[in-house]
Amino acid sequence: MTENDPDDARVGDLARAEVADDTDAEVVAELSDVHRSFGDHEVLRGVDLRVRAGESVGLLGPNGAGKSTMLSILTGLRRPDSGTASLFGGSPTDPAMRAGLGVTPQATALPSALRVREVVALVAGHYPDPIPTPEILDRFGLAAKTDAQCGGLSGGQQRRLLVALALVGRPRLAVLDEPTTGLDLDARDALWAALSRFHAEGGALLVTSHYLEDVERLAGRVVVLDEGRVVTQGSLAEVRSTASMSTVRCRTDAATERLCALAGVVEVRDESAHGTVRIDTRDADATVTDLVRSQVEFTDLDVRPASLEDALRAITGAAS
Repeated sequence: MTENDPDDARVGDLARAEVADDTDAEVVAELSDVHRSFGDHEVLRGVDLRVRAGESVGLLGPNGAGKSTMLSILTGLRRPDSGTASLFGGSPTDPAMRAGLGVTPQATALPSALRVREVVALVAGHYPDPIPTPEILDRFGLAAKTDAQCGGLSGGQQRRLLVALALVGRPRLAVLDEPTTGLDLDARDALWAALSRFHAEGGALLVTSHYLEDVERLAGRVVVLDEGRVVTQGSLAEVRSTASMSTVRCRTDAATERLCALAGVVEVRDESAHGTVRIDTRDADATVTDLVRSQVEFTDLDVRPASLEDALRAITGAAS
């Protein structure tokens, strides 16, 4: 992944338009001091989370951090061992509350023998005012697959259909666990556009993804989970600043050991394939000043703030 400036044009409309900490908006989903164990393994350790109406939240963390368990409790598929979970002010297990929820789990399956339009009609029939089938399929680039059997769809097409099913009932909150898994770039663009439209129409989003670009495009607020705890949260810029990391790149023949000794340096990586050396630092000014004073020969100096990927690595590494 390449570094992104906070004002990079690739950052999606959701992230730019998100109103930070709109405390007047209704809380549509909340976890408070939630603990959950499987046998002797404590997966969630006092997790707090709040999602407000119209908000778009990205949930990040390494494998095993507890993200899927957290979502399963929030959507009523599991119960916490202790603490409380609420959905639209009620219990996530209450069917009346779940009527306002759209979900795409990380792992699920479609009935292979049913046609696409039949599956959409089946799900849409549970809602009072669903999006018409042709419209929802068109939003996700599946209009040409209306009469195709689900078993004949590619993996990416099945994934897009699953996200379409999560939105067909016009939910107030959509919870999407790894929604772009298996999608190529064009399909991801189509998915981002559909989710942007959902959000622009007032829907709230809670999204997890291993593709950090998804979160940069879709989320106005980021929550980072590690070893069952929320270790930081805030806007993309705030999460980046929490890591206090910057990246310095330059062309130099200096030994790695010499560069590692510069002020503020956390890690030095050889990017010889690009003809550069990458220096991760907690104080870019001090590192560059020390680089100049050390009389190390270098050219093509480039200094940038931490990418979301860098920040996540630094935050979860420090918390572990």
